[in-house]
Amino acid sequence: MPELDRKLSTKLYSAEQVRELELIASEVYAISSYSLMERAAYYSYEVLKQHWPDANNIAVVSGFGNNAGDGYVLAKLAIEDGKQVELINMSNIENLNGDVATAYQDLSTFNINLKSNSYKLFDGVDVIVDALFGIGLNRDIEGEFYDLIKLMNTSDCPTISIDIPSGINANTGKIMNIAVVADVTVTFIGLKQGMFTNDGLAASGKIQFNDLDIPQEIYQQIDLNSNLHTVSRLMLHDLNKVLKPRQRNSHKGHFGHVLVVGGDEGYLGAARMAAEAAARVGSGLVSIATRSSHASLLSTMRPEIMSHPVELQDDLMQLIKRATVIVIGPGLGKSEWAKLLLATVLESNLPIVIDADALNLLAERKQFSKAWVITPHPGEAGRLLDIDTEKIQQDRLKSLGSLHEKFQGPVVLKGSGTLIADTKGDFFICDTGNPGMSSGGMGDVLVGVIAGLIAQGIEINHSTKLGVCLHAGAADRAIINGERGLLAMDLMPHLRYLVNPR
Repeated sequence: MPELDRKLSTKLYSAEQVRELELIASEVYAISSYSLMERAAYYSYEVLKQHWPDANNIAVVSGFGNNAGDGYVLAKLAIEDGKQVELINMSNIENLNGDVATAYQDLSTFNINLKSNSYKLFDGVDVIVDALFGIGLNRDIEGEFYDLIKLMNTSDCPTISIDIPSGINANTGKIMNIAVVADVTVTFIGLKQGMFTNDGLAASGKIQFNDLDIPQEIYQQIDLNSNLHTVSRLMLHDLNKVLKPRQRNSHKGHFGHVLVVGGDEGYLGAARMAAEAAARVGSGLVSIATRSSHASLLSTMRPEIMSHPVELQDDLMQLIKRATVIVIGPGLGKSEWAKLLLATVLESNLPIVIDADALNLLAERKQFSKAWVITPHPGEAGRLLDIDTEKIQQDRLKSLGSLHEKFQGPVVLKGSGTLIADTKGDFFICDTGNPGMSSGGMGDVLVGVIAGLIAQGIEINHSTKLGVCLHAGAADRAIINGERGLLAMDLMPHLRYLVNPR
């Protein structure tokens, strides 16, 4: 049987790709689908016992397809292990066929407790096993299935989902009207894209993976580009290998000059946060181009950051000549002053990191460059693509592809499971970070981090991916006292720690 734990892969797969992996295992390597079902159930049950060793009463909620078959086999294993099992079977037994029918027939030789849907369904249950819907779900859940999942989520019982939380779209991570919120999800063959972005992260709980002992050669045989893009999880410990110790004879001129453009009246803090983030990750010099009324105040707030009054185009052009990379957007506003500054910056040949109001202004222009990093949240992404925010969230990977196709350079689509597209069109997911980041200023810090890395000579794609992971990693280090109340400036000491790998 499969080993209990396997390290999570960096590769993510669509539902179609996972089915292709299963088909190759069956047709080329003669591993029967029923054997895979048994392995999945065995592993799921072992994980259940690992997390809830004292559980004696188990409720298995089974629905349709192979996911239901996994549930039937798990129920049989639990009964053989001396556990009390209640089966809430939502499918018509007479309509079962193939491996699922075989799994049910094997289970029916035991004395199982069949229960119908009721508000007392999970009384006395220690653990719920979610085997209701698998990776093939592509419609909204309604009726008695909706009611059942709602009851599962409101019960006091912990839940373990088999393969994916029922109700989560395996490709997009979108909740299909309602979804099981699992404490643990055990998933097989390939990690599903939807579990790592959008609603999938919150619904999946702790993710545990097993390849079910299929030959590793199978993974090289499927076309990973069948979904047009490869999708990979980002790992900070792999990305930060470029952050080498500095030479003893280094000086500030070796590590670039970040110019932050923004800070209209009333929005000084945004530019200041971006600038300090760039400095904290190691940029040699950092300057801010801002309103005349702000310049002297900024120098008092953080004297290491140079602040320059900019009211005319020539003022900004002189600063651009001394810069290595430009950040534009934090606190920029949408005034005529802001439009003038953006037009001037976009005419430069420097790498540019674009955020906030600069993105909203960019939506009105028809310009793009591979040297620009854009970092929209879903609302800004909707304006850039001239579609509703809801459509952005319905398929975040598709939205990412549209943004990359339009703007060509690296794209960061922020949100739960932040998505990144590089200039080659490869896709990445950062599944770290936490809800405490839902506060003002976090995006300003992110663009400062990315620009600070580019300033040091780190390639733009790598800087973008590393910057997102450093930002999320710093936020995860900063929540020692809890997520609620986390402020953007709380990330600063943790950014400094993470860019100096021990």
